[in-house]
Amino acid sequence: MLPVIYSDEFLNHKTGRYHPEAPERLSAIAKALKASAFSPQLEWRSPTPVDEDRVIASIYKVHTAAHINTVEHLAKRGGGYIDPDTPVSPASYDVGLLAVSAWLDGVDAVLETNKPAFVLARPPGHHAESDRGMGFCLFSNAAIAATYALKRPEINRVAILDWDVHHGNGTQEVVENNPQIAYCSLHQFPFYPGTGSASEQGGYKNVLNLPILAGSTIEVYQQLFEKTVIPFFANFQPDLLIVSAGYDANAADPLAGVNLKPQDYKILTQYCLNLTTKIVFGLEGGYDLDALSRSVVATIEQCLKQA
Repeated sequence: MLPVIYSDEFLNHKTGRYHPEAPERLSAIAKALKASAFSPQLEWRSPTPVDEDRVIASIYKVHTAAHINTVEHLAKRGGGYIDPDTPVSPASYDVGLLAVSAWLDGVDAVLETNKPAFVLARPPGHHAESDRGMGFCLFSNAAIAATYALKRPEINRVAILDWDVHHGNGTQEVVENNPQIAYCSLHQFPFYPGTGSASEQGGYKNVLNLPILAGSTIEVYQQLFEKTVIPFFANFQPDLLIVSAGYDANAADPLAGVNLKPQDYKILTQYCLNLTTKIVFGLEGGYDLDALSRSVVATIEQCLKQA
C-alpha cells in the first residue's frame, strides 16, 4: 500500500477564476488515481489536524514571524495578494498550515515503512522564502519537512530533489547553509524566478543547480541524472529523500517550455528509487490537468512496481 495524504480542505485555497494554481489540479489528480488500475493499492490518509507543537513550531523554524503573520492577517481580513502571482483567500492560512501538516505526515509515513508516500496537497511551497511567499507558494513545504525529519534520531542527512520546471529559490534559500540537507534542482533556465544558476552551490557545496534549456527532452534529464544527480546524492548518503514533485516540465504545460511527457516521470521516479525507497513525494507545480494527472499516476505506478 502506498499512502496518499489528501484532504478536500486543500480545495478551499481559492486563487481566482483564471489562476493556473487552481483547486481543480488536485481534483483531477485524485480522480485519475481513483480510476487507475492500482487504486486498491493506495491508502488515502487525511492530514493530521494542525497543532501548535508540531506544525506551527515546524513552520517557525523555517519562516519569520513577520511572514507567517502576513499570511494570517491577509486571510483574516478576507484575502489579498502577497505578490501579483500569489493570492491569499480567507481560508488560505489554514489550508497552508494543513498542507504543511500533510508534508510532515509524509515524512512520518515514509519513516514508518521505509517506502514511498505521496503528499497530494496545495498550495505548493518551493518558491516561498524564509521571509516571503511568492510564485503561488505560501510556506516552504519541502524545506519544513526536511527540517522536521532531522529531529528524528535515525535521520542525520536529508536530500531534496526538485524536478519542478521552475527553480525552487525558496527551498534553496532555507537549506543552503545547513550541512545536513542537500538540495538539487533541475529547472528551465533562464526562466522564472531568475535564480538557480550552476554557480549557486550552497555554504557547504550542498546545492546542485542544473539549468536546462527550453525544448529539452527526457534524454537530457537522463544524462544529468546518471552523470551528476545520482553521484551528488550518493556521495551525500541521505537517510531520506524528499522530492518536490512539480509536473510543469511536461510539453503540454502552459507555463514552461520543456518537452517531457507524463510517462517520462516513471524514469525519473526510478532514478530516485535506485537511491532509496524512503521517498516523500510532494506536489509542487503542473498546470495542464491531463498531463499533470497522468504524470502523478506514472510516478505512483513506478513506486508500486518497486514494492
